[in-house]
Amino acid sequence: MGQDVVLARPEVDGPETDRPETDRPEGGGAHPGAARRGALRRAGVRSGLLALPLVFFALFFAWPVAAIVGRGLKADGAWQFGRITEVLGDPDIGHVLWFTTWQALASTALTLVIALPGAYVFARLDFPGKQLLRAAVTVPFVLPTVVVGTAFLALLGRGGLLDQLWGVRLDTTVWAILLAHVFFNYAVVVRTVGGLWSQLDPRQEEAARVLGASRLAAWRKVTLPALGPAVAAAALMVFLFTFTSFGVVQILGGPTFSTLEVEIYRQTAELLDLPTAAVLTIVQFAAVGLILAVHARTVRRRESALKLVDPAQTARRPRGAGQRALLASVLAVVALLILLPIGVLVQRSLDTPDGYGFGYYRALQAAGDNGSFLVPPVEAIGNSLQYALAATAIALLVGGLAAAALARRGTGRLMRGFDALLMLPLGVSAVTVGFGFLITLDKPPLDLRTSWILVPLAQALVGTPFVVRIMLPVLRAVDGRLREAAAVLGASPLRAWREVDLPLVRRALLVAAGFAFAVSLGEFGATVFIARPDHPTLPVAVARLLGRAGDLNYGQAMALSTILMVVCAVSLLVLERIRTDRSGEF
Repeated sequence: MGQDVVLARPEVDGPETDRPETDRPEGGGAHPGAARRGALRRAGVRSGLLALPLVFFALFFAWPVAAIVGRGLKADGAWQFGRITEVLGDPDIGHVLWFTTWQALASTALTLVIALPGAYVFARLDFPGKQLLRAAVTVPFVLPTVVVGTAFLALLGRGGLLDQLWGVRLDTTVWAILLAHVFFNYAVVVRTVGGLWSQLDPRQEEAARVLGASRLAAWRKVTLPALGPAVAAAALMVFLFTFTSFGVVQILGGPTFSTLEVEIYRQTAELLDLPTAAVLTIVQFAAVGLILAVHARTVRRRESALKLVDPAQTARRPRGAGQRALLASVLAVVALLILLPIGVLVQRSLDTPDGYGFGYYRALQAAGDNGSFLVPPVEAIGNSLQYALAATAIALLVGGLAAAALARRGTGRLMRGFDALLMLPLGVSAVTVGFGFLITLDKPPLDLRTSWILVPLAQALVGTPFVVRIMLPVLRAVDGRLREAAAVLGASPLRAWREVDLPLVRRALLVAAGFAFAVSLGEFGATVFIARPDHPTLPVAVARLLGRAGDLNYGQAMALSTILMVVCAVSLLVLERIRTDRSGEF
């Protein structure tokens, strides 16, 4: 009921190989045999936790991607490595690589600057409509990128809101791309950083102020180091999503701008140049791997056990002019950057040739009769919900086990490498993964081409990194001495986990489930290649309608996009209202 759940442990700036207290045998090393048995037991537990995640990523990520790369770089059974030098020497490809990198860095920095104040507001301030608004800011993240691009085109392009009001157009400029990326990734920072921020004990910062530190100094020396891993994790996810941006750049960038993901799609689907696409996939894979390695090495040094409390204790009504001004500015940003594009989609879905009404929505029920779909597009709603629930269950199982293994102290290079591996699906072309599924999972015993589980498996690949990144900071913040105390009192490892870890990570688990569900609802890149024609998902149905000319098809695409937003908003709102205990956590 709101008591302090973890004792603080000071951060140690020592080498990663330093053994933490929890790894030392009792009695100052008087029983080396018991220490060895304890080390073997811990190693066995970690190996058991890693078994399923390793098998999952080997079968459904490493194998499909390797198969695509091998097919692209092999000719008559011989490897054609000279193709790599040839592709990278192309000036046009060099321009694509440069633009991909700097726009991702700019998008990440802009997202952090705009979203971190929102993370504070949602974590520490209590105001009317907070739960509804937090669900609303997550909705953009699940929208197909083609819909996001279309919404911003309606705002910033020819005949858009800015064009009508001030005669200003930003389409085909980098500013339109950057703003759309902030719209898309705002929730990543708010929920990842805000989730941990809401559980930090504010009395630690207050104690620093009592000792004479200013408000800024107390925040910089106490709160910021504690938030460092969560901020780094959020920045990493934003960078990976913008580094592999596809739909947004394709629609808003026009012929001027192209990312690696757009170029891979163009080489594969339009030019049928699989060797060039394979080289670009390798480049993308190597760049993401390097980034993840640096991230794992730097962030790991800054982690420490934290004092976590019930989030209900930390949220207060705004006090003072400064907090009220901050709340007002965050609400203004959310209204202009998040709610306005969403409002444009809703308005377009209701604006029929006969006036405002639900004509486009009614047309969805009969669209299957005109040959565009094997089934009415409205059936995509049920398909998406079923796929998303299955993908969420898979992501929670795989990601939860992986996070539990990574959270154990004393891990070395192998575990850091596995940590980076878990994030690779966010940085590898979804086009590559989708094609890889088609050419690898087509023979017994893994002939899944006609199985419904193929789509949830692809969606879970994207959801699992979110589960890991959201749960890992909280799991690592749990003081191992609590587990030791439970073991001394006779608790088994399972009971210790149930009584100590689970109450502390329950909120993070629910946040992870919400993110995995939301990501699965909006996944498009891989799903478009593997979804059966008679079982389309909402994003696939939207893309098909947007790809066809005519006001009716466009209006139906906007109607389906609105339905997708509503389904996601309702799901997230239900999740926001879940209480994990009587204190009202989460």
